[in-house]
Amino acid sequence: MTIRKIVLITGAGCGIGRAVAQHLSKKNYSLILLGRAIDSLQATKKSLEYPDEHQCITCDIRHPKDIAAALKRNKIDSLYALIANAGVGGENNYSADDRWQEIIDINLTGTYNTIQESLPYLKKSKAPFKKIIILSSILARLGVPGYSAYCASKAGLLGLTRSLATELAQDKILVNALCPGWVDTKMAHEGLQAFSEALKISKEEALKQAMNEVPLGKMSQPDEIAQFISFLISNAQTSITGQTLDINNGALMP
Repeated sequence: MTIRKIVLITGAGCGIGRAVAQHLSKKNYSLILLGRAIDSLQATKKSLEYPDEHQCITCDIRHPKDIAAALKRNKIDSLYALIANAGVGGENNYSADDRWQEIIDINLTGTYNTIQESLPYLKKSKAPFKKIIILSSILARLGVPGYSAYCASKAGLLGLTRSLATELAQDKILVNALCPGWVDTKMAHEGLQAFSEALKISKEEALKQAMNEVPLGKMSQPDEIAQFISFLISNAQTSITGQTLDINNGALMP
């Protein structure tokens, strides 16, 4: 019997995280689905191939001790890969209600915490190469008014990727970042709704304007991102590390 490699996916309750889980469940991986909402995680688990082979754990990635306790509680011996996907979006404005700290704490610091708490388990894996995939964003490379915290947090992830890729190379842990553009998820549609309200146009018109800036004129589907991640963590890939990989339908060509 083939031993299943264990993959931890954060933010697995919806969007890209759920799509990654669904795709990897067909590839003989045993998945740990991490998030804050148990109902969403359980819905993801039910949608997977062989649901009983996978488990859900809830914690807040802003708190390292919570991550450590969750991993220990679920009796995990080792990890083959980590998909650090958890994050929040939206605007922030300098005021008493500024979301700056919340967004930075979850997107950047939370990802750092998750990686650091996962490293002992990754290093225990007997696989020749282990993998970390960090979900950044096209907004790591672009400026958007009102999104200073989101842009800064996602840009920070690229620096984190390069530093960790260098640091962990001796442990044969490959670290890469993905920068998706528009992806057909709830977060993207919430952004379009805010865009439409700000410009006082319909959401359909907001979508049309947004796609006019994209050469291929479309959003990516979550499963496209999942399939690319599947390749990056596969045995076929042992040479890509420290890279920022863009998936944006041509919206940015650095």
